[in-house]
Amino acid sequence: MKNTKKVDNRHRNPSEVTALDLKQAELSQQMASYFEKCIEKLGFVPNVLLAYAHAMPKLESFVSFYNELMLAPSGLSKLEREMIAVAVSAENRCWYCLVAHGAAVRQLSGRPELGEAIAFNYRVADITPRQRAMLDFAVKMCRASAEIGEPDRQTLRDHGLSDADIWDLAATASFYAMSNRMASATGMQPNPEYHGQARQKV
Repeated sequence: MKNTKKVDNRHRNPSEVTALDLKQAELSQQMASYFEKCIEKLGFVPNVLLAYAHAMPKLESFVSFYNELMLAPSGLSKLEREMIAVAVSAENRCWYCLVAHGAAVRQLSGRPELGEAIAFNYRVADITPRQRAMLDFAVKMCRASAEIGEPDRQTLRDHGLSDADIWDLAATASFYAMSNRMASATGMQPNPEYHGQARQKV
C-alpha cells in the first residue's frame, strides 16, 4: 500500500522529535535533495534524519552509512536486513527502531504478522532456517559479542552465507545497536505514519 498523504515535516527542529534542545542546521544541498526524496518516496522525512539534522556532518555520515548498509548490493536481501534491524531493536527494546523497521518488514514482506512476530519474539516467526540463523547471530552480537567464535560463523556458512554476507550481517547488527542506543538516549519519537503502514496483506 503506497502512502498517498505527503507530510512536509522536513523543517521540524530536532527538539520536536527528541528530548534534546537542538535546532536544525541549514541543510546542505545534498541533504535537502535527500529530504525531498524521502517526501517523494515515503510521504515524510523519518524523524531519525530530523534528529541528526542539527549538524550536517553527523547527518551526512549517518545517511551515507545507512545507505551503504541497507540499500547497497549485498547477499542479504533488503527484507533480511530489515529483519536484522527489528531483531536487534527488540533485544535493545528501542521504541523508535521497532516502530520504523517493523513497518519496513511488513511493507517488504507483505505479511503484517512477520513484522509483529520479529518485534515480539523472532523465534516464533515463520522464517527460513537461513534467516533464523542470521537473527540468532545478530542477537548473540547484542548479548555476548565476545563469545562469538568460529562455530557461529560456520553455522552461517552452512546456511549459505558467504564471508562477505557475514560481514554485512555483522555490520547491520552493529549499526542498529548504535542507533538503538542513540534513539533511546535522546528520547527519539517515531513518525506516527509508521504505525498504520502495511497492516493489511498485499
